[in-house]
Amino acid sequence: QVQLVESGGDLVQAGGSLRLSCAASAILSINVMGWYRRAPGKQREFVALINSAGGTNYADSVKDRFTISRDNAKNTVYLRMNGLRPEDTAVYYCYLDQFGVRSWGQGTQVTISS
Repeated sequence: QVQLVESGGDLVQAGGSLRLSCAASAILSINVMGWYRRAPGKQREFVALINSAGGTNYADSVKDRFTISRDNAKNTVYLRMNGLRPEDTAVYYCYLDQFGVRSWGQGTQVTISS
């Protein structure tokens, strides 16, 4: 069982920035890592993903504000979030897809004050 540990969530003012990190205990060469979020009273929604070749995809709501990246040597994926808005407030969950199996992290709280 792969373990994913997120960090970096915090309380920041609107317009601020945060960087989330997600470290995986073990990953294989072909995989996809990414982030979802769940806002209070809403369904979980896709945020961004990056594959092992470095290809990325973003939700329209975060495009041009968030940047996903990864350090394969550290088995870690990052989510740089700029221009944060109150509507970005959510628990952010990291995931890893490999060999048809999805693993999830425990989540990290991001709160944006107006």
